[in-house]
Amino acid sequence: MKTCLISQWYQVKDQAEASYDSLEGINWVDYRDTGQDYPDHQDTVSSDGHGNHKEDSPFLSSADAASKKNDFYDRNLALFEEELDIRPKVSSLLSRLVSYTNITQGAKEHEEEESALASRRKTPKSPNMGTLMGVYLPCLQNIFGVILFLRLTWIVGTAGVMQSLLIVLMCCSCTMLTAISMSAIATNGVVPAGGAYFMISRSLGPEFGGAVGLCFYLGTTFASAMYILGAIEIFLKYLIPQAAIFHATDPPGSDSAMLNNMRVYGSICLSLMAVVVFVGVKYVNKLASLFLACVIISIVSIYAGAIKSMTHPPEFPICMLGNRTLVRDRFDVCAKTVIKGNITVPSQLWDRFCLPGNLSSTQCDDYFVQNNVTEIQGIPGLGSGIIRENMWGDYLQKGEILEKPGLQSVDVHGALENFGMYVSADIATSFTLLVGIFFPSATGIMAGSNRSGDLRDAQKSIPVGTILAITTTSLVYFTSVVLFGACIEGVVLRDKFGDAVRKNLVVGTLSWPSPWVIVIGSFFSTIGAGLQSLTGAPRLLQAIAKDNIIPFLRVFGHGKTNGEPTWALLLTGLIAELGILIASLDMVAPILSMFFLMCYLFVNLACAVQTLLRTPNWRPRFKYYHWALSFLGMSMCLALMFISSWYYAIVAMGIAGMIYKYIEYQGAEKEWGDGIRGLSLSAARYALLRLEVGPPHTKNWRPQLLVLLKLDEDLHVKYPRLLTFASQLKAGKGLTIVGSVVQGNFLDSYGEMQAAEQAIKNMMEIERVKGFCQVVVASKVREGVVHLIQSCGLGGMKHNTVVMGWPYGWRQSEDPRAWKTFINTVRCTTAAHLALMVPKNVSFYPSNHERFTDGNIDVWWIVHDGGMLMLLPFLLKQHKVWKKCKMRIFTVAQMDDNSIQMKKDLATFLYQLRIEAEVEVVEMHDSDISAYTYERTLMMEQRSQMLRQMRLSSAERQREV
Repeated sequence: MKTCLISQWYQVKDQAEASYDSLEGINWVDYRDTGQDYPDHQDTVSSDGHGNHKEDSPFLSSADAASKKNDFYDRNLALFEEELDIRPKVSSLLSRLVSYTNITQGAKEHEEEESALASRRKTPKSPNMGTLMGVYLPCLQNIFGVILFLRLTWIVGTAGVMQSLLIVLMCCSCTMLTAISMSAIATNGVVPAGGAYFMISRSLGPEFGGAVGLCFYLGTTFASAMYILGAIEIFLKYLIPQAAIFHATDPPGSDSAMLNNMRVYGSICLSLMAVVVFVGVKYVNKLASLFLACVIISIVSIYAGAIKSMTHPPEFPICMLGNRTLVRDRFDVCAKTVIKGNITVPSQLWDRFCLPGNLSSTQCDDYFVQNNVTEIQGIPGLGSGIIRENMWGDYLQKGEILEKPGLQSVDVHGALENFGMYVSADIATSFTLLVGIFFPSATGIMAGSNRSGDLRDAQKSIPVGTILAITTTSLVYFTSVVLFGACIEGVVLRDKFGDAVRKNLVVGTLSWPSPWVIVIGSFFSTIGAGLQSLTGAPRLLQAIAKDNIIPFLRVFGHGKTNGEPTWALLLTGLIAELGILIASLDMVAPILSMFFLMCYLFVNLACAVQTLLRTPNWRPRFKYYHWALSFLGMSMCLALMFISSWYYAIVAMGIAGMIYKYIEYQGAEKEWGDGIRGLSLSAARYALLRLEVGPPHTKNWRPQLLVLLKLDEDLHVKYPRLLTFASQLKAGKGLTIVGSVVQGNFLDSYGEMQAAEQAIKNMMEIERVKGFCQVVVASKVREGVVHLIQSCGLGGMKHNTVVMGWPYGWRQSEDPRAWKTFINTVRCTTAAHLALMVPKNVSFYPSNHERFTDGNIDVWWIVHDGGMLMLLPFLLKQHKVWKKCKMRIFTVAQMDDNSIQMKKDLATFLYQLRIEAEVEVVEMHDSDISAYTYERTLMMEQRSQMLRQMRLSSAERQREV
């Protein structure tokens, strides 16, 4: 019986593989060649003693089941299986925390591929990650970053508590609105590796997807550079300052020396991280729990220190000279003099501002002499009321000294050589600059959507986990701003590198139990964030390259045998090195802000477009979205881009625009059912309905062509220059329909019709004709032509001009239908009130590659046709082939006509038409003109009458003047 069951299982497996090869996410493990037992059936099939097999109950405890660790192990105490999601066992929760990973979807598969033995042993498991482990914690770890620990105190001190809260509100609101839109998109289907790129490309098309995907990739790459720079800043400023390679001989040169140190150590750190990622993501995976713990412990220590400061504020005194803040590590005692053995001697501070060893004030700095030295508490504590002083901002220019407004000071100029003793601003600050620096601390919201394939219930976990993570981080940021403003002295907050508190990390001075908790925790958490960015960016580039929408990126879709993106990692490292060479955290942060904001902008746009179009496949399970929220988020992203840095915003949009046009030019042959196509259909429908309102005005009239082509026996276009002429006449503007007739029965000739249509489309592409193709099957060619003339076009987008070739050899043709078809087409065109163009000797017309350097386009204006004969050569001259040709108008006059006046009238007529052309009048005898028909003579008289009326109206206008 067991053998029967197993063979039946293999039949089902083979049928499923044959039927569902195109489905993603179905992984079959074949045990036939491994020599192993069949675990599924060993674990689930048992005997009842009568030869009948039955399945073990998942609700009963079984020693055999426990020893084999089947799928129901550790669940035997639950009455209902749903209870385990609500009340998991403590042991299960702890084991999941230990095995926590922040690697994006697909990384585990790559890790397992590295060991063939491990891949044999592992059985396919269904996704089992919940909201906490799969979305909430990864988002939390990605959002919290280097800005919180290194720059938030400086932002609060510079912008003040109120404006800092506004900055946090703007950034967090932007990401919250984006998360709502992202949740709607992510719950409308599975989001595989690629995350934001996948969502945008499948919603807005390959052009937008490729452009924004590359921008998101650049943002993630620069984020890794920013995290590395932050880690190196912590290392050189607070951990081991003695490790600096370059040292400044004078204070003004300290900035350049620090930048060079950042470049050297940053490049070394980037190389080591790239090696770790290259060796295998499993090593990054093993450290994910450590990095997460560092983030949580660091944040908890800040809150613990703030609470403790209410009763026991930490001792971090600041030395002030007048109202100026002094660099505390350059002297020992905050006093001008000290007493040693009942003798007053100058202190180290005195020696810094005066001639060493001399108590005479005549040789001292004027500002030092006239101002007192005082010492104030750097961390007054939560109950000190310092928040009132920190409520409003104090923006500084580069080199401006940090001053405390409440202290008395005599405003005199000091010596320039003593400038290094004061704490000064290293960059000019403004509200917009601070927005650009802070925004990266609000990014990282895509971590959950990138892992949708690993989630037990992605439709539920992604929205809940992402929104909860943003809510948590937003609360942390809001409370941190208030706590920093309420606990720390303003000059310390504005001291970016902690010079006033003996080179301590400013946020570390508030933490409990020691500043080293923050320093070490922020260092490792920043290293972890850098590793995650350096791991995720190559995978994003690989996802873009595998879609093959950008040809020159195709090489980055390949990697190691296990799928690791080796070449993408190399490019990522090179681009990240550019960010390292910038060597300034404050300059790199606005760059990646631009790229992230552009990505979020298009996520909101994708949700809004899909919602407004109401496409049938738009059925997200997340229901708390609205197109107005998406447009608000999109507007906020655009506003933040220009608020942060308008020139960076223009550059980022320019890069995205060039990538978009490149993908469009290359012709991305991808059909993903995107919203832009639906938007185009809606716009086309709206435009067609508008065109139905009334006939077009004469100012908007232009020839809309129906080109009738003739095919040979092999379904090749007989006169391709007819298409060349149409492309030169239209130059890509207006409507062009290329039609042909296949003689026969529709049921029998459908395949032939498709082949003919494809042949015409290929020829249209060669001749660069932008238009539509329509081939009909008819029993007679004449009937097919009539059908084309009647039915081509849609609504207001219909042809008004028919172009057909001249019937060559109709006199010698044995088929009498040759000339009858032509005559019938002329009659049908006239009956339909359409213009008719019949190019003769079209095979001798120039191709699109030829250029006329000189020559004339001659127009014989015999009848008044409304100006069409004047318009056609003008349209031809718009094309590069005919651009340098001159236009000549010939008209015929009778002997008794006033030829001179007719020439003047015709020149005036052309002037009013704004057409430059030479005018020639050809006089003919009545006998020659009588060779034309009587109708042609009447038309000539109509033309002369039109010129006379035009002359009379001109004379009347002159009399009125």
